[in-house]
Parts: sequence; C-alpha cells; structure tokens
Amino acid sequence: MLELEHISKAFFRRTINEKIALRDVSLRLAEGDFVTIIGSNGAGKSTLLNVVSGRYRPDLGRVIIDGHDVTRQPDYKVARYVGRVFQDPMAGTCPHLTIEENLAIAWARTHGHGLGLGVTRARKAQFREELKILEQGLEERLTARVGLLSGGQRQALSLVMAVFTKPKILLLDEHTAALDPTRAELITNLTRELVAKHNLTTLMVTHNMEQALTLGNRLIMMHEGQIIFELSGEEKAKASVDDLLAEFAKFKGAALSDRTLLS
Repeated sequence: MLELEHISKAFFRRTINEKIALRDVSLRLAEGDFVTIIGSNGAGKSTLLNVVSGRYRPDLGRVIIDGHDVTRQPDYKVARYVGRVFQDPMAGTCPHLTIEENLAIAWARTHGHGLGLGVTRARKAQFREELKILEQGLEERLTARVGLLSGGQRQALSLVMAVFTKPKILLLDEHTAALDPTRAELITNLTRELVAKHNLTTLMVTHNMEQALTLGNRLIMMHEGQIIFELSGEEKAKASVDDLLAEFAKFKGAALSDRTLLS
C-alpha cells in the first residue's frame, strides 16, 4: 500500500545551515500494516510523514501509494489518498464551521467537489453513525461549532474525519502528545479501534515508547534521518521499553527527548 524508495531530504541545501533530514530511507507497508515510529530529536520522523503526505517533495527517491507514484504531486492531490491527524488538536478542524460541515469537507476529500449540498440527509445519518463510536454525544451536536469543543473532543473528531473515508494511508503525528493523560488514553484506544475497524494502513509517530510497543504490528526507530532498528510480529509483542532504550544506546550521540524518557 505504501512504498518509500531511497528517500532523501535536506533543508537549506548548499548553505552553512544545511540540515539533512532523511538519508536514503526505504520502507514498505502492506495493506493493513500499522507502523509506529520512535526516535531521537531531529531524527526525521515528522519529515517522513510530510514527504508521504506531499507537503515536502523528496530530493531523491520515490513515494508510491497503492501503486500510484505521488512523488511530484502537490499535497492537495495526495490528500485523496491520505488521512492525517496532527499533534495540535486545533490543526485538524475548522473552528468556525459546525461538526457536520467539518465532516462534509473531509468526505469531499475522497469524493470530489461539485456544486451540490455538502451536508445532505444521508450524509448526516452517516456522520451520526461514525461519531457514535466516540461515546461523547457529538452525534447529537452536529450543528455545534467545532470551536466550542474541548481539545480532546476536537482531536477525537479529527481522528474520525481522517479515517471514516477509509484513506489508503493514515498518518498520525504525535496525535496524543498535547492531551492530558486521561484524554490521551481515550484517543489511543479510539485509534486502535478505528484502525482495526477500517483495516487502515497506518504510520504513527509517537514520543511514548510504551504506546509504540502496544499499538500496531511493526515498530521502527529512527536516528539522524535513517531507520536504525525495526521490530515486528512476535518480537515486537515481547519487547519492553528497556529493550528499546538498550537498542537506542548503541548509537553514539543519540539523545532522546525528556518527554520521551519521562513517558
């Protein structure tokens, strides 16, 4: 479902401030794979997601989603294949629109745009069904403005908006990091449930190593723009946070963030 072939990306090229974010990264995800990504500060984790989403174009390499080469396509065209949830709960929704209007925009991402009504009776019924899984009563508040929701509710809505159109790839960029522990646990459980329900191929960046181990069927560790370690299947199921720390300690100069260590 996703193929990254020898991806390299640098910023401020040929200047004194040149920063190499990705170095010859290759990764292949089969349909339904759920890959969690951990790594050091500046390892290239978010840059990798930005390359997949079309926000950044790689300097070298190819990005192939479901057989389509999207390497040189702009992000608004790649959006037909990709759903994404950001770290900031305010980033994935429009606060001045209602819940149903936000969902209608997400629906149109994969169904095309036209001059018809964005919110129809049939779509309202669909939106209510999708929101019921959140168990927060949002299905009865379709006409409420999203700006009135709490951060946790907006992040839950962002997650539903990203997955209910069944994108080819779901990108989760530390989507629980800005939430308090209770709401972070809620979103984590929703993520597990929704990804399984829709059998979504998923890439998730996280600073929480316990979360990286308990979610998904594969785990990769990044450092200085490269994939340095990978776990999958039974090996991942048996691994502990101490195992990940020991693996990370093998690389000279690698520094995990305080947030990662404290989590």
